Amino acid sequence: MRTRTVLDAKEMARALSRIAHEIIEANKGAQNLVLLGIPTRGVPLAQRLAERIGQIEPGVSVPEIVGSLDITMYRDDLKAGKLRTPEPTNTPRGGIDGKTVVLIDDVLFSGRTIRAALDSLADVGRPEAVRLAVLVDRGHRALPIRADHVGKNLPTSLSERVSVTVKEIDGEDSVTISEA
Repeated sequence: MRTRTVLDAKEMARALSRIAHEIIEANKGAQNLVLLGIPTRGVPLAQRLAERIGQIEPGVSVPEIVGSLDITMYRDDLKAGKLRTPEPTNTPRGGIDGKTVVLIDDVLFSGRTIRAALDSLADVGRPEAVRLAVLVDRGHRALPIRADHVGKNLPTSLSERVSVTVKEIDGEDSVTISEA
């Protein structure tokens, strides 16, 4: 199987810095902002984005703007036997009501994960607005979902597999493409 790296650790860091700046610009600052990572790899990416926003915007407390949103029980493929252990949903102390929530995920593909995240989010609270930031957008949407902030647009074929590794989980940062 042939694998090629499309983002190394330095390129991922630059992409996340750019996304952090875009989020701040779109929100006109960091007030009333909440970043919710979608497990598994969206959670450390959300944490990194929150840290970058904290470095850019004075007075931002990272723990007060970052959390995680488990979507396991909202997936439409549960009947197909694709079971995963649910993880906790953690929202910042101030909750999400009336806030701008940015969902963070590693790869945007069909859009089904984000649809599940939107359903899950509705059970957590009522945000003012919901935006989406992804490290990689690989196309092939099955649902009308579009990311607001993208680290890298990566046109792929359906036979290719995009893999994201993050230091916190996998020991290294990279994005690779391999033939299925």
